Amino acid sequence: MNRKRYVLVGTGGRAEFFYKAIASQYRETSELVAFCDMNQTRMDYANHLLVTKYDYEPVRTYLPDRFDEMIESEKPDAVIVTSMDRTHHTYIIRAMELGCDVITEKPMTVDEKKCQAILDAVERTGRNVRVTFNYRYAPHHTKAKELIARGVIGKVTSVHFEWLLNTQHGADYFRRWHRNKNNSGGLLVHKSTHHFDLVNFWIGSEPESVFAYGDLLFYGRENAEERGETKFYERATGNANAQEDPFALHLDKNENLKAMYLDAEHEDGYRRDQSVFGDGINIEDTMGVLVRYKNNAILTYSLNAYMPWEGYRIAFNGTKGRIEMSIIEQSYVNAGGDKALEGAIKGKTMNVFPMFGTPYTVEVEEGKGGHGGGDPVLLNDLFGVPKEDPFRRAANHIDGAKSILTGIAANRSIKTGQAVEVATLVNFHHE
Repeated sequence: MNRKRYVLVGTGGRAEFFYKAIASQYRETSELVAFCDMNQTRMDYANHLLVTKYDYEPVRTYLPDRFDEMIESEKPDAVIVTSMDRTHHTYIIRAMELGCDVITEKPMTVDEKKCQAILDAVERTGRNVRVTFNYRYAPHHTKAKELIARGVIGKVTSVHFEWLLNTQHGADYFRRWHRNKNNSGGLLVHKSTHHFDLVNFWIGSEPESVFAYGDLLFYGRENAEERGETKFYERATGNANAQEDPFALHLDKNENLKAMYLDAEHEDGYRRDQSVFGDGINIEDTMGVLVRYKNNAILTYSLNAYMPWEGYRIAFNGTKGRIEMSIIEQSYVNAGGDKALEGAIKGKTMNVFPMFGTPYTVEVEEGKGGHGGGDPVLLNDLFGVPKEDPFRRAANHIDGAKSILTGIAANRSIKTGQAVEVATLVNFHHE
């Protein structure tokens, strides 16, 4: 079997999820040949992990200005993009122009202009883009899709979706580059892309009109001052004011974070441990979104990033009944520990309420691995020999676009106070 060749761009917190898979269980089908990053120290650390954790040969490294040279020299079949969100489109488009397919971390990109540029590039080059929506593959999410497809509650008329990020995971977005909306699109793009994709996937439709409110009501210096806080700091590591702060992240106390970020600061100045109660945060932590879909279903969606527990509640209302799902997830800090803890399930329930029948509980197999057991299935889909999938969970650039467009429209609605018609944002070529 000819092994597919991969290069990976962006060796930060999400990268190991992909290169671990290639370097371990998918060696027979896949080969990693190079890293590309603006930070040589971080690439060197990624190579160190390849050698010491996975017994894999170190790969060649390239700075971003040598991206074209890397493609020419390494001749990859596909480029894996795990860089900062606002740079995704740059590497996705250039990779396709140079004849490669692309696997990109979510969100595919952060605004409608960059989204349109990717859609145009796919049309122009004919290459394939895969977006890694691992939540689609979680057994309980697949079961919800199956129940809806079987017509258990008839036609879905509305969805209520409440997502809670806790004071460990939720806070983490306010320490990192994500706190700048230009970098991440805010949580309605960066995080909610998962959730909006799931709704599209579940009900077999796409967003038509979006209205939203959102604000920064907990994090940020001004909010902390209003609550009476007096001890402030720019970064936690080595700062006395951060010692008693439960929101502080101390890079020198975690071997992985120290090597990946603290030891790499001298190259690019990026600080991974900024105070969540600092100035300069311009993303929201409290959001409410209302969406009308093309099939007339209505979504009410809530996202809060400072909750006491991590997880979500979903209710599907239909013409023949209702499905309720409640999930409690494992808390984690990105790149701070075991990848299998990311989105791992601590508890879940799924109940069906027929309109004129007896309510019952749906038992769902317990998936192993991160994101509710979705990660291993997704990785096999990407790097192994994909199995026939009646649920068609593999997501392409169209799916990637339709998920972020809900968040992009919501961002515009927050800014303008008006509902946004999604069709005005981008042009899908053949739809």
